[in-house]
Amino acid sequence: MNKTLCGIAVLAVLASGNALAHKEGDFIVRGGLAAVVPNDSSDDILGSSDELEVKSDTQLGLTLGYMITDNISFEVLAATPFSHDIKTDLLDLGTIADTKHLPPTFMLQYYFGQAESKLRPYVGAGINYTFFFDEGFNGTGKGAGLSDLDLDDSWGLAANAGVDYMLNDDWFVNASVWYIDIETEASYKAGTTKYKTDVDIDPWVFMIGGGYKF
Repeated sequence: MNKTLCGIAVLAVLASGNALAHKEGDFIVRGGLAAVVPNDSSDDILGSSDELEVKSDTQLGLTLGYMITDNISFEVLAATPFSHDIKTDLLDLGTIADTKHLPPTFMLQYYFGQAESKLRPYVGAGINYTFFFDEGFNGTGKGAGLSDLDLDDSWGLAANAGVDYMLNDDWFVNASVWYIDIETEASYKAGTTKYKTDVDIDPWVFMIGGGYKF
């Protein structure tokens, strides 16, 4: 009797372990805080040795993935709009403008371990499309004679790494980091003269949160 009960308990544990897995056919939804930290640089502006700088922002991040096999997935990164201050050291102006952007990113990912593993590290690579909107100079920028700011949309490569840890059959916690190649051209006027400045934003995106699989 005791042996039978022990056998049943072992089978229950094994079945539970299998149920915890990311496996072929699963949809995976993650949500949490996503911090975009630009690793930025730009061409010199207005004939000076100063650059445009893009500041960090944190918003709600969301990913949706589909397990093509037990180890390979396709995933889309989305988020609520990120808002960034744009500053420069030119004439000690400081923050002169702001912009919003959305960075949808499409990834193929490889999960390490087995389908029944509770801990699933993964790496991925893919492509990003970033579109900018609501860009414009603030009072400081306008006071310096700047106007008509426009940022071109961007296509670029992306890479990420992360880890999921299953809490039960459906829910898990997640931490991940992304690197995204974002390059844009800023067009603007200083007085009546038109200028264009190439800006490399190239942000790190750090995300921590939870997820659900079904």
